[in-house]
Amino acid sequence: MLTYEEALARVLGALPPALSEKVSVADAAGRCLLETVTSPLDLPPFDNSAMDGYAVRAADVAKASAEHPIFLRILGQIGAGEVFQGHVGVQTCVRLFTGTPLPTGADAVVMQEDTRTNAARPEQVQILDAVRPWENVRLRGEDVKAGTLLLPAGTRLGAGHLNLLAAVGLKNLPVARRPQVGVVSTGSELRLAGKPLAPGQIYESNRPMLSALLADCGTKVQSYPLVPDSLTRTRTALQRAFAECDAVITTGGASVGQLDFVKMAFAELGGSQEFWQVAIKPGKPFVFGTLAGKFLFGLPGNPVSAFVTFLLLVRPALLRWQGVQDVALPSHPGTLVEALVNRGDRRHFVRVRVDVEGRVHSAGTQASHMLHSLAAANALVEVPPESTLPAGSPVRVLRWSGT
Repeated sequence: MLTYEEALARVLGALPPALSEKVSVADAAGRCLLETVTSPLDLPPFDNSAMDGYAVRAADVAKASAEHPIFLRILGQIGAGEVFQGHVGVQTCVRLFTGTPLPTGADAVVMQEDTRTNAARPEQVQILDAVRPWENVRLRGEDVKAGTLLLPAGTRLGAGHLNLLAAVGLKNLPVARRPQVGVVSTGSELRLAGKPLAPGQIYESNRPMLSALLADCGTKVQSYPLVPDSLTRTRTALQRAFAECDAVITTGGASVGQLDFVKMAFAELGGSQEFWQVAIKPGKPFVFGTLAGKFLFGLPGNPVSAFVTFLLLVRPALLRWQGVQDVALPSHPGTLVEALVNRGDRRHFVRVRVDVEGRVHSAGTQASHMLHSLAAANALVEVPPESTLPAGSPVRVLRWSGT
């Protein structure tokens, strides 16, 4: 039986380099950059106004106040996207709006709120407050200089990244190809939601859960029909899934029971089992194998075990396969409100609920079939074998998307 670190190292070490493709910025959310990206231009690309107001020479209004306003002649008005063709000289100004290029000769902008106009003198404005040179001006390149690094290779692209890349005019990006992942759930007791249950049957819930987790990993997801406990049916289902996908995730059928056929069916297809069983709880009967450059992730059938092993072993593999460098679950410190006890000989990843103050509570009963505590959890806490973490202990909580 492998330790968690050994198992993760084996999985990550088996992955080939990410395959590259170019996609538009609009389609790149959740994708991973495979090359560094530098800026083709300054951002902002020109000096512009940060406010609606008047472009002025700061020296002309240095003594302006509400009691002693400074009168300036208005040379014209320009909107965002327009350029003033004249020159702001002594005791003159230009009416402008947020984002408008700063006219030649001006070195500051007076906010509209600090001005007053008179309908009888439309060519004139009263300045009611002084401004410093370059006040209320966004300077060319103050955000990004042309040629500077925007994002390193390995960045998984989120909304803020895409905003930056679009703002400098980039159209297409070199990103990792999204792997196609098939999900196969096995078990003769499983039925689809909406169908009547016979005695001894249960509704299948792992595929919806895994589809949500896979979508967060940036993969394409193909869900396959339920597979009864049969070697022939299991082999047929795996053969189809491997023909159509880059990796296959199974749930159930991977332990040592008489009706557990995943490992046997995979071997009959020519697959190589890299390891089986990991010293964690929940999730001991985890299988990892390779088949013609493709991968099998055999998860336990119990939903909690499937959930935890996906987060700890499958998620990092799928992210790394797409070029992401930091594949660890997000984490932060917390403080236990109640003791967490692990009497077993495997590391226990306990489902917990963390509140906004960082206080960590058990999410409920920790048995691997208990779905209510899984739904209530927003984090995991690792408890070492045969140990107790008393109330008040500082812990590191592991999070996942949506929590």
